[in-house]
Amino acid sequence: MINQKHHPSLTSQIIKAHSLPWQETKFSGVYTKTLFFDHATGQLTALVKMDPGAHLPDHEHPLIEQTYVLEGYLEDLEGIDQGLRVGPDEFVWRPATSRHAVHTPDGCLMLAMFLIPNKFFAPTGDVIDMAGANWANKWGHILPKNIS
Repeated sequence: MINQKHHPSLTSQIIKAHSLPWQETKFSGVYTKTLFFDHATGQLTALVKMDPGAHLPDHEHPLIEQTYVLEGYLEDLEGIDQGLRVGPDEFVWRPATSRHAVHTPDGCLMLAMFLIPNKFFAPTGDVIDMAGANWANKWGHILPKNIS
């Protein structure tokens, strides 16, 4: 028998995703439902919905990213995997420091898991997260020293 004292931080947390509202992101036609987020580390699991024709511009995955496509297709527009198409019931993981831009021609729904938020490279030269915050100021202190 497991002998563990009841403590709120040790109890399982159930998220009813269907009851969460879709949140707009900095990028037109891209919405999220946050399922798990650790503000201290940046670790994030979210449902991501992209409208038909929506795209995520040039961005880098500072640490590994994992994505499971539930509906539609996600296509790499730029980067080492240009032309890669990931569809329903397919899982893709992206290595740390990989960089690309993606779009969805017909819309897409996916489950995405990040160890730290992505860096988006704005045309102005700013580096931001998906919410539009300055990436270095908000997340730079978390990134391991051997990854820049």
